[in-house]
Amino acid sequence: MMNMQQMMKQAQKLQKQMEKSQAELAATHFTGASVQDLVTATVTGDKKLVSIDFKADVVDADDLETLQEMTIQAVNAALTKADDATQKKLGSFAGKLPF
Repeated sequence: MMNMQQMMKQAQKLQKQMEKSQAELAATHFTGASVQDLVTATVTGDKKLVSIDFKADVVDADDLETLQEMTIQAVNAALTKADDATQKKLGSFAGKLPF
């Protein structure tokens, strides 16, 4: 059984590793796209939107609803990728806690 000092050292080590992983995720870009890649959105791992790109084919002043729907699809796809990567990278820390 670990003593308290060993547990604290291990917890501090895990905290530093987690902070490093969080920084790496924040610096990573995740791109999602709508149907036919007409709209693409890019977010960072800490869920900041950094770009939205529209293909000329999707821009129609008479049909803004389609553009809105495709934008939502693209942003949500990018956020899902960021969430999946976060879970994969940081979820492993839960099993390593010494208590």
